[in-house]
Amino acid sequence: MENSGNIERRAQFISKTLADIYPNVTIPLQYTSPFSLLVAVILSAQCTDERVNKVTPPLFSLAPDAAAMARLAPETIEKMIHSCGLSHSKARFIQGCARVISERYGGIVPSTSGELENLPGVGHKTASVMISQCFNGYAFPVDTHIRRLANRWRLADSQNVSIVEKNLKTIFPAAEWRDLHIRMIKFGREYCPARNHSADSCPICKVLLKIDVN
Repeated sequence: MENSGNIERRAQFISKTLADIYPNVTIPLQYTSPFSLLVAVILSAQCTDERVNKVTPPLFSLAPDAAAMARLAPETIEKMIHSCGLSHSKARFIQGCARVISERYGGIVPSTSGELENLPGVGHKTASVMISQCFNGYAFPVDTHIRRLANRWRLADSQNVSIVEKNLKTIFPAAEWRDLHIRMIKFGREYCPARNHSADSCPICKVLLKIDVN
């Protein structure tokens, strides 16, 4: 079984290294309101943040809030978000979310995980992003990047994102979750990719290799 002292040392090193590399972090998706962030996160599935940020300004110019978005036909939304991929389902999720938010919540995006996860197309990860970024809650969204790094850094030993999330929440203080989530994603893309990864040149992996696993 993994030595708890090793896990703690690795976690402290990882947290400090990421904070040194990325002292000030913000979510890369551009948004001006909880609703616009919700739409952007839905669009970001299997799509780059850069692409989402190009698509959302004209979309929000046409429909800046939930009520306006709910009035758009899914086909209209689909045409505007086509380059993000999966546009058929994403358009229906966005229009469906807008309709529910407008009709059930008076146009205000709900702020609890349970309510968010009941919206069309909104899963646990998306709800966690909203809780963390918009509602100052304690959440640790885990995507494929974070799951991969958590396993590579021996902070978890599972491909199940729920188990990885539980492990990370146990290891790191809640006050770190919001920024650590963003830092891990950025680091995974820039220094610790899934393919062609060199542990010797990775600022974290090259040090973690020296920490014993007893």
